[in-house]
Amino acid sequence: MVEKLSFEFGTIEIYDHYVIATMKEGIIVRPDYNKDLINIASKYFVNKKFGYITNRVNSYSVDPNIYFETSKIKNLVGFAVIVVSKPSSTSIELEKTFFKKPFRDFKNMQKAIKWILELVAKSEE
Repeated sequence: MVEKLSFEFGTIEIYDHYVIATMKEGIIVRPDYNKDLINIASKYFVNKKFGYITNRVNSYSVDPNIYFETSKIKNLVGFAVIVVSKPSSTSIELEKTFFKKPFRDFKNMQKAIKWILELVAKSEE
C-alpha cells in the first residue's frame, strides 16, 4: 500500500495500480464525492491507468448518478465491487447500467484485484 486516506464517507487505500474504498456504515454515496476520486487520480495515477475496488463490508446506499462522472475519469479502467450480502448483489445490477466502463462484482478481494490488474495491463498494451 502506498497510502491510506480518510474522508467523511470512508477510507481509500492507494496501491500501485488500484484503490480500495471502504465506505462508512449507513452513508449515501453521492456524486459530489467524485471530486475526491478525481483528486486521487490526478495525484497518484498521473499518466497511469488504475482500477477502483469498493469493499462493501458495511451497509450503505449509492446514488447511481455518481457513475456518470466516475466514468469520465480517463485513466480509470474498471470498477470492482466486493459483495458480502445478497441485497448488495441486487443493487449492483442497477449500478452497472450507469457506469460506462468494465464493472464486475466479486465475492473475494484477490479475484477483484486480479481482474483489475488484467484490465490495467490490457489498457497499457
